[in-house]
Amino acid sequence: MSRRGLWFLAASGAALLSVILTSEHSVVRAQVPGRMRTVPEPVSPPSAFLPPVTPTVHFVDVAAKSKFSYTSNNDFTGHKYFPQPMCGGIALFDYDGDGKLDIFLTNGAKLPDYTRPNPSFYNCLLRGRGDGTFEDVTRQAGLEGANLDFSFGVAAGDIDNDGHPDLFVANAGPDVLYHNNGDGTFTDITKGSGLDLKPKGLLSVCAAFFDYDRDGLLDLVVSRYTYWDPANDLRCPTPIGEVYCSPTIYKSVSHSLYHNLGGGKFEDVSRRAGFAASAGKGMGIALADFDDNGWMDVFIANDTEPNFLFMNKGDGTFAEESWAWGVAYDDKGTVVSGMGADAADYNNDGYPDVFYNNLQSQIWGLFQNEGGKRFYYSSPATGVARLSRRFSGWSNAFVDYDNDGWKDLYSANGDVDYIGENSEQHDTMFHNVEGKGFVDVSEGLGPDFTQIGYQRGSAVGDLNNDGFPDLVVTSLNRKPRILLNSGGNGNHWLWLDLVGRKSNRDAIGAKIKLTTASGRTLFSHVSTSVGFMSSSDRRRQFGLGKESQVRSVEIRWPSGKTQVIENVAADRHLRIEEPK
Repeated sequence: MSRRGLWFLAASGAALLSVILTSEHSVVRAQVPGRMRTVPEPVSPPSAFLPPVTPTVHFVDVAAKSKFSYTSNNDFTGHKYFPQPMCGGIALFDYDGDGKLDIFLTNGAKLPDYTRPNPSFYNCLLRGRGDGTFEDVTRQAGLEGANLDFSFGVAAGDIDNDGHPDLFVANAGPDVLYHNNGDGTFTDITKGSGLDLKPKGLLSVCAAFFDYDRDGLLDLVVSRYTYWDPANDLRCPTPIGEVYCSPTIYKSVSHSLYHNLGGGKFEDVSRRAGFAASAGKGMGIALADFDDNGWMDVFIANDTEPNFLFMNKGDGTFAEESWAWGVAYDDKGTVVSGMGADAADYNNDGYPDVFYNNLQSQIWGLFQNEGGKRFYYSSPATGVARLSRRFSGWSNAFVDYDNDGWKDLYSANGDVDYIGENSEQHDTMFHNVEGKGFVDVSEGLGPDFTQIGYQRGSAVGDLNNDGFPDLVVTSLNRKPRILLNSGGNGNHWLWLDLVGRKSNRDAIGAKIKLTTASGRTLFSHVSTSVGFMSSSDRRRQFGLGKESQVRSVEIRWPSGKTQVIENVAADRHLRIEEPK
């Protein structure tokens, strides 16, 4: 019997969702708000007539060229504990300021006692040499995390504007904040930071730094999942064996917002800011100024609950407006197993769109921003609905993998557990055809890209500074893949490294409009929160296709300043500092 005809044990975030698939959707449904624009999938959407695309680049896994022992270890021994499916967060950041990206990887712990008895459970810091090889410097840096419990996501950001990016690690137990000392080492400064007051048993899954009040200091948003304790773990047997229990049997919780007070101190403002009023099961976090009012908003993908869209009112408070904007559900009013999330402008109209992925036989959500007023569910019309049905996606990203100037859709895939055919899956890349639709080019990106497994975290960045984006991907109980982009297809590019002065030093929230010599316009904004449990390259990539000259780069800094740089040559990493 096919998987679709079985009692389907769907998965998400930390658990399986038991549903009966009566069509292409689960039966978990909710009322769709009146203002939500719904468009039924056409019999023959325009994307169905797009011609095949042959990729002009490929990806090669270079992990074997470096000596490190890290594997993601979720302590799977046959007994299925609720958090085990979520393991292997990633941060790409330049921790030592040498201009080369480094890799930080989170790990699991021994269950049920939450210990890390041997190095197979430790976190890992890999120092980039710039040539695609990496050196394990975890012990020297003080980031092994031997005192941690089961870790999930990681966020990288310069919380004190000293030029050295710090780390926040989201855990099943107490979360941890590491301060970068600027000498290659980190110090755990969690105690007394205000981030050490999380209630016992509250699972923190993903986290992201952003300056929500534009005071020049990075604040922190954390997606929470539920309350869980190993001693009270539930068992869910089925005719095909024990499975991870459905998320629906666990309590929904609110997400957290922390205001940066300076000096390594944070204040929990979740209630005052409007986050505490909404309970969900939080997974991926996407940040952008969706209504172009100058203040960064927060999208959170929820597992088997409506998604959240916290719109920044500019006075220190947010309004949860996912219903009014049309991103709470899909176009049929269905809640799905939301996992990774990203926000970027895929059709180059100047407004950031939203992309989240979910489980096999569900449909990944692509939402087109309609002029900063609402979202249109564009998965059916762009072909994403048709292309994504057979995959269970975890982490994801908008990424212009071939530098043609159109942001493509990447997803790290694999089911929660072995529950039938097509459980181990390969990653996917959906090629953006001029903003009109997407074509699956995964098979043409090389055997290392299509290696099957239970993929989890992923991050995007230029690891060897050749101008083409690379990928780092974790898979349960395996070494990570470090996928270098071959490049060399003749397309030009420009990467911008923005440094804030009055704004936060990482320039999170800065908006960029690039105009090429021919008049083509491209848009981006600075955010590192991409996908699931991961933090990507802070630098902004612009693929230029065959154009080698940029007429202008316009930057709207978080401080409100506007800066324009004219006549910029392509094929370079350009560092731009905010005017003093």
